[in-house]
Amino acid sequence: MSRVLVTGAAGFIGSRITEVLRDAGHMVTGVDALIPAAHPMNAQPPPGVQRIDVADRQCMIEVMADVDVVCHQAAMVGAGVNAADAPRYARENDWGTAQLLAAMFETGRTRLVLASSMVVYGQGRYRDVDGDLVEHVPARRPDDLAAGRFEHVVDGRPLQWGLTGEDTPFAPSTSYAASKCAQEHYARAWTHQTGGSVIALRYHNVYGPRMPRDTPYAGVASIFRSRLAAGLAPLVFEDGEQMRDFVHVDDVALANLRAIEAIERLPGFTALNVCSGTPISIGTVARLLAEAARGPAPVITGDFRAGDVRHVVADPRLARDRIGFTAEVAPADGIVRFASEPLRAPSGLTT
Repeated sequence: MSRVLVTGAAGFIGSRITEVLRDAGHMVTGVDALIPAAHPMNAQPPPGVQRIDVADRQCMIEVMADVDVVCHQAAMVGAGVNAADAPRYARENDWGTAQLLAAMFETGRTRLVLASSMVVYGQGRYRDVDGDLVEHVPARRPDDLAAGRFEHVVDGRPLQWGLTGEDTPFAPSTSYAASKCAQEHYARAWTHQTGGSVIALRYHNVYGPRMPRDTPYAGVASIFRSRLAAGLAPLVFEDGEQMRDFVHVDDVALANLRAIEAIERLPGFTALNVCSGTPISIGTVARLLAEAARGPAPVITGDFRAGDVRHVVADPRLARDRIGFTAEVAPADGIVRFASEPLRAPSGLTT
């Protein structure tokens, strides 16, 4: 049994992690700043969670004095609205994590499970028509996108997506992605400076009950759900054939449990994909949700956004080998279930 401090404990993922840890017999202390990007205006912390900002180092020093492991989930997530969001991401994710790490050093805490993200990879891995790994994936050209040619092309031939392993170089394409890369860099440097242990869990597309609705800072599954709840068709960008790995929040919580229980035997810095291991297209996700909700069929818009990536499909093997994590919820089952699961009330930032 460990004493665990969970940051972001009132959030979509953090609240489920807290439940799973307690069910497994761990003692949990929860903190959350209840930032408007993730919570309704005037939200109050749930029972057992203190309203504390991780950037408040003195408060964090006091609250983590008697814990064994810190499970850092507090963050501002999502692609956001535009580049003007960059200061929010830098403040909530990078400054907050730096202060947390400083507080851990000052209190002698040496074990951290960090919520990272697949967005650090940018485009993910691709192979050419001969099956060889492409080291430098060319950016998609705006004129190709406008003409409906969405795949990456080399020498006139489209590339094929491959499994994205943890050794894939960082290539952030949004402010959020840049902030997650910075979090990992700070955490890795901290292990060298302190001798501590960090497991960075790179979540792929997380979905499930308690996702915030009606906000651009939520994941695409929540955005589809929000439109269906309003009687509107989900809007799918490009041609809907973008491939992703959707992982249920219950499996994300399980991965955190496995990491907390394994971190003592994993010194230094370890990064792991947290994924279902079953690729699925964005269009299929929209269709499954619409059918299960008996709502309007998705609309494939052909629109595209700067910074969007074409395919990111995770390799699940290292998480299985290092911490014994294997997802239990298949996307086709979990997404259908999600169509009728409750969403969180609208956040305080909706535009």
